[in-house]
Amino acid sequence: MSKIKPAKGAPHARILGVGGYRPVRVVPNEVILEKIDSSDEWIRSRSGIETRHWANDEETVAAMSIEAAGKAIADAGIAAEQIGAVVVSTVSHFSQTPAIATEIADKLGTNKAAAFDISAGCAGFGYGLTLAKGMIVDGSAEYALVIGVERLSDLTDLEDRSTAFLFGDGAGAVVVGPAQEPGIGPTVWGSEGDKADTIKQTVPWNDFHTGDVSRLPLDSAGNIKFPAITQEGQAVFRWAVFEMAKVAQQALDAAGISPDELDVFIPHQANVRIIDSMVKTLKLPEHVTVARDIRTTGNTSAASIPLAMERLLATGEAKSGDTALVIGFGAGLVYAATVVTLP
Repeated sequence: MSKIKPAKGAPHARILGVGGYRPVRVVPNEVILEKIDSSDEWIRSRSGIETRHWANDEETVAAMSIEAAGKAIADAGIAAEQIGAVVVSTVSHFSQTPAIATEIADKLGTNKAAAFDISAGCAGFGYGLTLAKGMIVDGSAEYALVIGVERLSDLTDLEDRSTAFLFGDGAGAVVVGPAQEPGIGPTVWGSEGDKADTIKQTVPWNDFHTGDVSRLPLDSAGNIKFPAITQEGQAVFRWAVFEMAKVAQQALDAAGISPDELDVFIPHQANVRIIDSMVKTLKLPEHVTVARDIRTTGNTSAASIPLAMERLLATGEAKSGDTALVIGFGAGLVYAATVVTLP
């Protein structure tokens, strides 16, 4: 017989507050077109993107996270000292160690909260949310902070016609806390590592470190290119459209929610055509509000879902208590979908 005492956590967990931060600089498609042979019409028709935000030197991964997290904590109506864990999803914090989450936890004023980073690409927010839910129910934290943050402008090859227009910067955060009723449904998540090469970094950091021009990509001026994100666009598009709609449906089924009962759909903001195709495949009713934040924010990877959630609530397109389906998918290939009650 086990001598371990049972957990004394909350019966359920839910999102209690949300916050976002978008860098000050707004970058229209015209700026992107200075380096690639394309057109504003082509970019809009292929991705839906009109503008994106790029961070300046002061808008670091930590600084953007702290701004977004501060808003989420205030929205939840709690104090930073009550945060028991800080989970940061990012692929654009370039120091291998320590985790940027530790700096964020300290600067927010938490009381020595557990803090760690995760790398799950565009599904990172869903992964973090699932971990946070477990902490609340397990009792290892009363409140957990989940942050998705990216400076993808640092990982963008502006001469790559297939990706130069896609990426933006920003941070989104949520506070997860105790609830008497389910506020975060079962997570449907997974990975398909056999497709890992469809979205990847152009060269590993150790190859870049060698400076061997025979092994590294060069720009039009003959300079070594900084490692960037590259993808096989058509393969990713097909996978997202056909496979992720199935995952989204599985998340609805796991939560016991029908499309008619859904109020909001917040998919990863990767491409408007992917979003529209998923809406059609899922046969979502017209009353369901669909996030299309990508138009003015671009693809911010792990930050895209909380940023889109924050904007929908701020504009009144969604309201507190709405039932929302969220799904993230990207590099790995990884994915995570769940149904949540909006804060």
